Amino acid sequence: MTESKSGSDDVKDRFREALERKRAATKERESHADGGAKSVHPHGPLGGKRQFRRKSG
Repeated sequence: MTESKSGSDDVKDRFREALERKRAATKERESHADGGAKSVHPHGPLGGKRQFRRKSG
């Protein structure tokens, strides 16, 4: 039983080390969260009367 326990612990340790490497690589990159929005209204002007069109066919 101890051999299977150590085998699963070994797998968990390898996954944990890989996750730590991944997190470290992510932290190295520059964060663009503080850059701000590209435009104020990216999908056209807001407001105005909505148009409802009947589907033809």
